[in-house]
Amino acid sequence: MPTDVWDPAQYDRFAAQRRQPFTDLLALLQPVPGGRAVDLGCGTGELTVALHRRLSAGETIGIDRSAAMLSDSERWAGHGVSFAVRDITDFADAPGLDRGFDVIAANASLQWVPDHLLVLARLTAALRPCGQLAFQVPANADHPSHTVAHAVAGEEPFASALAGVALSHQDPIPPPETYAVALHRLGFSEQIVRLQVYGHLLGSTGDVVEWVKGTLLTQYREKLDPSMYETFLDRYRARLLETLGDQQPYFYPFKRILCWARMP
Repeated sequence: MPTDVWDPAQYDRFAAQRRQPFTDLLALLQPVPGGRAVDLGCGTGELTVALHRRLSAGETIGIDRSAAMLSDSERWAGHGVSFAVRDITDFADAPGLDRGFDVIAANASLQWVPDHLLVLARLTAALRPCGQLAFQVPANADHPSHTVAHAVAGEEPFASALAGVALSHQDPIPPPETYAVALHRLGFSEQIVRLQVYGHLLGSTGDVVEWVKGTLLTQYREKLDPSMYETFLDRYRARLLETLGDQQPYFYPFKRILCWARMP
């Protein structure tokens, strides 16, 4: 089993900035009083509680494949909220999770799933009549924070160490219209799909490194041995500062695609 390299403390360094897209996604959802919901890729679990309250749901299950991220989730459990370590691709196959949902939400998690457009069909099959699907995915792969990491990964000694390894950028996020067409073909009768740019004012350019250490760079930390990962991180940091300049503060524009759809 792969090493669990997710670090809740690192991820939460920018908790306030990461929360806004989730809040915007919640605003698209309609309440389902007493209904059943699931939060896919729920992270630490704090936002799952916000989802549960927004929906007035009777039951909300937070799912994450990282036991580390869920290590403190019990503090958020109770009053209809529970958590489980599961993979997004087969979460509904587990006993007790196969009874259908009124809402399936995935906040910044589907981008980690290979062929996630195909996975949308499985998520749709887990919805009850009038069920809602809501998700947001980052669409910032063309920013230097991402392109520089991918360029460094293609250099030695990292290229050899990562040979044959599937990385998230190898399954790129499609344009918004692709999601709109996919949701239509899956039978959703209503939908909202939009591209939104979130502007994050960070203390310096160096903070971009800290941002992606909590997300994008976890895949490199998982696949490289600790010493090589530190070498990778040093080269990435230097190259990113060369590309962006040492700005204080630094305005970090981050594009995301937000989608909401409801079944007949």
